[in-house]
Amino acid sequence: MVSGEPRLAVRADRTRCCGSGNCASILPEMFDQDDEGLVVVREPYPDAGLRSAVDQAVLLCPVQAIEASPAEPVDARFRFGG
Repeated sequence: MVSGEPRLAVRADRTRCCGSGNCASILPEMFDQDDEGLVVVREPYPDAGLRSAVDQAVLLCPVQAIEASPAEPVDARFRFGG
């Protein structure tokens, strides 16, 4: 993770997706398409170092089906069950 930058939370609205595949072409390790061609988010919490590529995928989605925002920090008590 890039120091000082929060992780991202990436979401896709499959009801808006038109199946253009731009997201999967730009960032195949993060986005895929199902049998109907609709977006599948493979990695909903990518490192902040991917911010530029994620922003490009968001901007190039023709129907604005993808959004990215800073992820909410997870309290260590919940992450490790303590």
